Amino acid sequence: MENRQRVQQNLKDGVKVPEPIAVPHAKGKPRLLLMGQRSSFMEFQVWDFPGQIDVFDNPAFPFDMDAIFGEIGALIWVIDAQDDYLEAVARLNATILHLQRSYQHINIEVFIHKVDGLSDDYKLDIQRDITIRIQDELSDQGVENAPVNFHLTSIYNHSIFEAFSKVIQKLIPRLGQLEAILTNLCRTCRFEKAYLFDVNTKIYIATDSTPEDMASYEICSDYVDVIIDFTEVYGSWQRTPEWRKRLEGPPWEQKLEDQVACEWAESGMVLADAQRPIMLREVDRFLALVAIMKEGSYEKMPQINMNVDVVVKGLTEFFEITKSKMTPTAVPGGVTAVGGNEVMNGHGMVGDGR
Repeated sequence: MENRQRVQQNLKDGVKVPEPIAVPHAKGKPRLLLMGQRSSFMEFQVWDFPGQIDVFDNPAFPFDMDAIFGEIGALIWVIDAQDDYLEAVARLNATILHLQRSYQHINIEVFIHKVDGLSDDYKLDIQRDITIRIQDELSDQGVENAPVNFHLTSIYNHSIFEAFSKVIQKLIPRLGQLEAILTNLCRTCRFEKAYLFDVNTKIYIATDSTPEDMASYEICSDYVDVIIDFTEVYGSWQRTPEWRKRLEGPPWEQKLEDQVACEWAESGMVLADAQRPIMLREVDRFLALVAIMKEGSYEKMPQINMNVDVVVKGLTEFFEITKSKMTPTAVPGGVTAVGGNEVMNGHGMVGDGR
């Protein structure tokens, strides 16, 4: 199992950004995303420490740089958009310069946080100012094309989940394979958008290649919340052996597994305009495929269900292949080469002829 670690830094204690282990509104007990034996195919670790601690030039408390940054895939730097951020930008520049000397593989993700309540123009002005300050300083120091990305975030909307999703996706091995599978599904079934969600955190680890749409993501994310709420109400009570024996007795005389029409969980709903249904299909215990369909999709539900079954089976095989070919030793900040060409072999999807 390969580790993918992320270090998150907060400047001062006034900025608190939720991590995937305790994302706001996440249902159930906090947990590491895709962690340990409960994982689908990867293990993530999140390290959080104050941004005002100088880990590079601190003779009083020397730090082991290799232990901290040797296996880091991404570093998240949080900047408070409603505070004076000049010191935060200066510390970030110093951190990037140190990392570029020995740890160039680390992605730098800048969360410009607490942008709720700010006008759209002011948000863009702040992002532009921070970007220019960082790029100019790095350019003056001879650092070009540093892997620095910027995200406008808030805990009061879905932007924090969207930002974490983009960070996670860069650490996913063979992400292109997942995107290709979802893109092929959207093209074949004429879906507007498809996501592969980690249901407990509402972070999507992959989506199709169509342009990103925050509104579509918010709808799908809220729908996942609804499904989790129903699961907590109707799926948390314990079934006794007598209960199972009664259901498997007359008049059915079958095991419960044989009485289920589909081995994967499935649900559907129609949006307020009564035209664009949403489909959710469980991939495994932690991942779900969520797709927004186009108008008239209900007329082709048998074909769509068959195609989704093929994709779910292909995703399951993909995760098994990816997990089996990962080496026990982590490659610092890199991506292990995983052969996935055989994922969809033997399975085909049926198009609608359009």
